[in-house]
Amino acid sequence: MQTEKKDIRALSKEQLRDFFVTNGDQAFRGNQVYEWLWSKGAHSFEDMTNVAKSTRAMLENNFVINHIKVDTMQRSSDGTVKNAVRLHDGLVVESVLIPTETRTTACVSSQVGCSLDCNFCATSRLKRMRNLEPGEIYDQVIAIDKESRLYHNHPLSNIVFMGMGEPLMNYNNVIKAIDMITSPEGLGMSPKRIMVSTSGIPKMIKKMADDDVKFKLAVSLHSAIDEVRARIMPFSKNFPLADLREALEYWYKKTKNKISYEYVVWKGINDDKASIDALVKFCKYVPCKVNLIEYNPIDDGEFQQASEESIMSYIKALENIGVVVKVRRSRGKDIDAACGQLANKEG
Repeated sequence: MQTEKKDIRALSKEQLRDFFVTNGDQAFRGNQVYEWLWSKGAHSFEDMTNVAKSTRAMLENNFVINHIKVDTMQRSSDGTVKNAVRLHDGLVVESVLIPTETRTTACVSSQVGCSLDCNFCATSRLKRMRNLEPGEIYDQVIAIDKESRLYHNHPLSNIVFMGMGEPLMNYNNVIKAIDMITSPEGLGMSPKRIMVSTSGIPKMIKKMADDDVKFKLAVSLHSAIDEVRARIMPFSKNFPLADLREALEYWYKKTKNKISYEYVVWKGINDDKASIDALVKFCKYVPCKVNLIEYNPIDDGEFQQASEESIMSYIKALENIGVVVKVRRSRGKDIDAACGQLANKEG
């Protein structure tokens, strides 16, 4: 029985060089193929035009390139582009291009579905099927970069991991993807233009700090009161705010990078004075900024957008202690471009 071919992008450059030497070729051939796979984004071995046909045939016999395919693409009247991305095994994830006057941001997915249970999020209703491979994450960025150049006349400027899935539950693959995105041999993007958003897993936040990552960190907070946060995000019962606070203090001590808090205000859930006061107190622990997010209701249930008055109360209280606050209005409403639930904003 024939064994399943390995995705060639799982190999490092050194492993590729070794493969060619082992097969009687020269090591530099590995450099050539590596460049085609990452810098040039080849979708097939036939694309590798400066590689001999016999070599391409050998690669075809030994490996596959499990590239993504943009199955459907929807363009909003505000310039937002939503991609349904089909993976090699037929599963589908979403990615979104979010433009502003000054930049374009890619919102990418890290898992098929999600293993968390945030009650307000459409993705949480899809069970987690599997983690995305580094190449599948990278491909989403490549596709959106092409769309940015085509529709907005400039390259992609920012990336946010706010699509389907919890990035820190696919940590190794997310890190490998970011390494390639930021590598001169990949896209060469500055890590400062990349933000990873987590629902708040303390031990993984500490690991990122220990690994000396250079990208930015966002936390989906939504409440600074444990009981309220557990109602919104039931899994957070396992990660109380005291533990999250300790991890974020550790992060800042190690990285000196501010944290962004993603915060949706819902009617009758976290639009009261106690919730505002709790967030103000939480924001004093670590230098931060707050993104207040306009909510896209996924049904007629308990999670509904709060009043403008409630939003203004949050803004006033936070600005009084010197915290920068931005309100993220929903993007791509006419195509329902909610990536996860938080992709309706520019990073």
